[in-house]
Amino acid sequence: MQDHAPRDRLATHQVINQPGPAEDRDTLADDLALQEALRREAPDWVARRLAPLGREVGSRRVQALGEAANQHPPELRLFDRHGRRLDEVIYHPAYHELMHLAMDHGWQAVAWQEEGRGGHQAHVAALYLLTQAEPGFCCPVTMTHAAMPVLRASPDVLAEWSPGLLAWDYDPRPLPAPRKSALTFGMAMTEKQGGSDVRANTTRAERDEDGWRLTGHKWFCSAPMSDAFLTLAQTDDGLGCFLVPRFAPDGSRNPIELQRLKDKCGNRANASAEIEYRGAWAEAVGDPGRGVATILAMVQQTRLDAATAPVGMMRQALVEAWRHVQDRQAFGRRLAEQPLMRTLVADLALEVEAGVALSLRTARAFDGAARDDAHEKALARLLPALAKYWHNKRAPGFLAEAMECLGGIGYVEESPLARLYREAPVNSIWEGSGNVICLDVLRVLGRHPEAREAMTQEFATMKGESPELDRALAELEGQLGEAPEALEPRARWLTQRLAQCLQAALLLRHAPAPIGQAFCRSRLGEAVSPAYGVLPREAPLEAILARLPS
Repeated sequence: MQDHAPRDRLATHQVINQPGPAEDRDTLADDLALQEALRREAPDWVARRLAPLGREVGSRRVQALGEAANQHPPELRLFDRHGRRLDEVIYHPAYHELMHLAMDHGWQAVAWQEEGRGGHQAHVAALYLLTQAEPGFCCPVTMTHAAMPVLRASPDVLAEWSPGLLAWDYDPRPLPAPRKSALTFGMAMTEKQGGSDVRANTTRAERDEDGWRLTGHKWFCSAPMSDAFLTLAQTDDGLGCFLVPRFAPDGSRNPIELQRLKDKCGNRANASAEIEYRGAWAEAVGDPGRGVATILAMVQQTRLDAATAPVGMMRQALVEAWRHVQDRQAFGRRLAEQPLMRTLVADLALEVEAGVALSLRTARAFDGAARDDAHEKALARLLPALAKYWHNKRAPGFLAEAMECLGGIGYVEESPLARLYREAPVNSIWEGSGNVICLDVLRVLGRHPEAREAMTQEFATMKGESPELDRALAELEGQLGEAPEALEPRARWLTQRLAQCLQAALLLRHAPAPIGQAFCRSRLGEAVSPAYGVLPREAPLEAILARLPS
């Protein structure tokens, strides 16, 4: 006998005390820290050009694309049905739509098309927003952007490849570069035996009548469906830099064999591969035997992006957590009204404010360096390493705290917090792990005294504004006077302190006074906690939380 009982008689419960469905939001309009940083660091055109991107990234449509790109990771297709090698990676349509979102609007090209006029600020702000759609697909956007300084090392290579790099388009078809409307670039440097020590690479480049032929293995090749890869190989003159296209000049497939895709902790939407160069045709870029110096021009750019991405991820997590605690009740009142939760969220918000300030200030240094401003050029040598190290050290703990704000819901894959948490380590490892970055900071300070002097000038105007900052700067000054061999074991402390002091100086100078003072007391004071959610008794919670979207 059929049961005609009303459906509600069969229900065991009602869904109450849960946040409502996500709505479209504007990730630029509701981000006061970003808006303020753009007003002070960038020309007016930057914010105007970013406005549509802010609306797109916050839309339910684009957020769903990010989820789909993670749920359907790339697949390796080595052969066609007849057994011919393809060496292709198949991406979900959501990935391609996200690439169109970035590249059809020229965010990989803007730094060079508007170089010295706010282009780097525009690129960094766009990457910060795009990361909040999905961090993984930003990898090929970053590398395509960062290839330009390397191409400039060889005018002929620049003339051949830069038009495709600068094109406002995304063309995923596996075709020779001259037949495509736009190009993407990848990178393949590390090998099993060397890792960050690229001078230990064994891939060999040999001349022939047509150019160079590369033979060897690469342990990590980012974005293996790119149209060209910048790579390092040994020559008779030493380690050289080479551009390896996916297709040889005669239109045939270049013998770059994909062995497997990496099964990564996070970064699931992006493909990373192990590859073999089997006599792959290549063009030399830069001076013979100067491959490391040539590729470092790319690394400097990718480091800034790797410093910015975790701030974008933290911002997305912060907004998600704040939305949840405003709608959820426990023990008789909303979570957002409970003092301990308010303290935690305010502390997380301070971290994002500081990260945005340092990322955009670093981008301004890049534009100033392009104008040959000596002060900005000196800062541009040092700031990317400081920001990359510290932002990435702060991100994993931050994302874990944001996940905890949601409780069990935050730990499941329907929430973006789980994939953000898995994504958190990648930018710390990419382009130099923590120790490598800190040693590079020591190298810059030792070889480029103008960089240290530029930092000193940045701090000078803020002396006397915060006793905590004054004490930290005095301690730094004493440490920096020590011999290099004494500094090396403390390189992490030194890098962290420089980054925090610069964040503090920026917030004291530019943010509302309660924000800057709270940051100094909580990060540089005498009772600093390594955990989030521990603020001084007098911390201005209301002023901090008022800057978050309602």
